[in-house]
Amino acid sequence: MSRTITPAYRKLGLSELASKVQAAEEMLRDCRLCPHSCGVDRTAGETGVCATLNKPVVASYGPHVGEEAPLVGTGGSGTIFFGGCNLWCAFCQNYDISQGSGGEVMFTERLSGIMLGLQEMGCHNINLVSPTHQVPMILIALFEAASRGLDLPVVYNTGGYDSIETLRMLDGVIDIYMPDMKFSSGAASGMLCGARDYPERNREALREMHRQVGDLRVDARGLAHKGLIVRHLVLPGGLAGSEAIFKFISEVISKDTYLNIMDQYRPCHKAFDKPPLDRRINDKEWREALELAAKYGLRRLA
Repeated sequence: MSRTITPAYRKLGLSELASKVQAAEEMLRDCRLCPHSCGVDRTAGETGVCATLNKPVVASYGPHVGEEAPLVGTGGSGTIFFGGCNLWCAFCQNYDISQGSGGEVMFTERLSGIMLGLQEMGCHNINLVSPTHQVPMILIALFEAASRGLDLPVVYNTGGYDSIETLRMLDGVIDIYMPDMKFSSGAASGMLCGARDYPERNREALREMHRQVGDLRVDARGLAHKGLIVRHLVLPGGLAGSEAIFKFISEVISKDTYLNIMDQYRPCHKAFDKPPLDRRINDKEWREALELAAKYGLRRLA
């Protein structure tokens, strides 16, 4: 399939991509890939919060039609769900992947083959789901896949707890950043996902992501090729702090931010023991979230 838009990593070139691979691998020896900064040597069998060593762990992969419309098109988004996570959300709907056995441990050659296979299936992008703790292995696989003809935009689909150091290393590699904004309160994030500094680190990360890629841009087919997509899951009882999040996006990031306000919260994992997370959101809570987005001028909604 011919493409008129060149992905960022191909513009960067293999030589510069190789240097980023080397820098990322070094970070595994004193791991600081995310704000937890565990300091463990993952090349020597040590693990931190993410419980992952130095090989890719993949739970599943394939064309996905349930993502945001600009990612899906006619061929689907080429999603790769990574095992493990640097957040331990009490209400995670994929807790068996993120906090359980994780998935298949593989060599980077296998991961690069998966990327190329998704391209051959006609997917419009490579969508890396929960990539933060596996960035070095992803970069190695991306280098190998690019060397063998990969030519799709890369989506960094993250929980939003990302370090500036890692994001700057990804500058010029990632085409589309798709972070969550889960919480605006440190008390809530500390209690529910094990990261009290989540709001501060999350906001820093979004500023850096937007600096790199700007607002979302689409081609003539309506497919995203560069930019920022933000996801926000509305939680019962206002636990997510939606108003503060929308205010931040509007005033600090951009009123043209492509925002997916999600209403699909359902209680699972440990949520049943943490009211009000033991129930779905109601119609009033959903309407209030949409009204708040409008209040702050955010109208580019998924």
